[in-house]
Amino acid sequence: MTASDSRPTPRIETLTTDDQVREAFAVFGRAMIGIDFGGLDAATITEPGRYLGAFDGDTIIGGADSYETTLTVPGGTRVPHASVTHIGVLPSHRRRGVLTALIRRQLDDASARGEIVATLRASEALIYGRYGYGVAGHTRSLTIDRSRTDLLAGPDDLGAVRLADDIDVSTLASIHDRQATPGSTTRSPGWWTNARRRAAGEPLRYVIVHSTDGVDDGYAVYRAVDPATWWTSRNRTIQITDFVALTDDAHRGLWRHLFDLDLVDTITVATAAVDDPLPLLVADRRSVTLGPVTDEIWLRLIDVEAALRARSYRAGEPVTIRVIDSLRPSNHGSYRLSADGVERSADTAEVTVDVADLAAVYLGDTRWRQLCAAGRLHGSTPPDPRAVERLDILFATDRAPHSGTTF
Repeated sequence: MTASDSRPTPRIETLTTDDQVREAFAVFGRAMIGIDFGGLDAATITEPGRYLGAFDGDTIIGGADSYETTLTVPGGTRVPHASVTHIGVLPSHRRRGVLTALIRRQLDDASARGEIVATLRASEALIYGRYGYGVAGHTRSLTIDRSRTDLLAGPDDLGAVRLADDIDVSTLASIHDRQATPGSTTRSPGWWTNARRRAAGEPLRYVIVHSTDGVDDGYAVYRAVDPATWWTSRNRTIQITDFVALTDDAHRGLWRHLFDLDLVDTITVATAAVDDPLPLLVADRRSVTLGPVTDEIWLRLIDVEAALRARSYRAGEPVTIRVIDSLRPSNHGSYRLSADGVERSADTAEVTVDVADLAAVYLGDTRWRQLCAAGRLHGSTPPDPRAVERLDILFATDRAPHSGTTF
């Protein structure tokens, strides 16, 4: 055992001063290496009592932060949720149990606040599965070659689109937070504070808002990618950085406006749902280049029973599953799932699943059949395919989960 291995696990404390928050955020920046925060003052975007620091003596050597938000689950219920962010440990203090101590404490704190789920965006894919996080949603970018296509003809009455470059973000927040897509989260006041800061640094940033019968139901935020060469460029590109449509008409109406813009050769979308219908709206589907599918939503079921009860299920025969959660033993146990609800059960489980894999199927991103094919389900050997089929029926959803929010 080396001297470094014998050092005690650092103490974990809630950060209470702005200076501590700034110090922890600097640790996060040092750990991430390649992210430019542009002079952001972390004390202006964090929430009191939620940023945890790991201390070595009086020095902060790691941190984990979160925001109080809600997560939309299948069926449309919005559940109490922790948006986890700013997790990092100094390179000099890695592999000493610092991250484990931070995440354990963070999950305990979230549970005490009544938050039944947490999500994060992972910088590394190998870290968070050991803590019960599973990939519960994916995203992809889109690139549209405007020279090759137009929108297909459709209904004329798609509502109204107005220019809203100077709109207050509170109006955008009121639209965004009404989304019913599984995986969507509300955005914290700190998120919108940072959005205002970014907008102030992007003079060529534009906003359009869609409304139906006078009620706002969608918006898009976009910017010019190459303003320095815009006048003479042969590929003038705009990037959509935030796109929200609460209805199909709002989705089509916003895209109709974007396709009608002059002096635009290419449109890119930073993040879109994997089942976004845009390729079906254009005359030439090859004009829409689909970017690689990447993981977006890493979900942790903090209170498995409450989370399972919160979402809806399709009509089908009941199934009893057993959940394994090594980090939070209170989640251990069997649950009977049916369209009528969820309850703890003493029945013999037909399928046994780890909590991280349960998270993967929870929002509808992964199917139970896929877990079975990958050997990630336990129980009878092999698991009863009829039970797996019944689980897929119960957990079926109409839409792919998507958030579109980085935090």
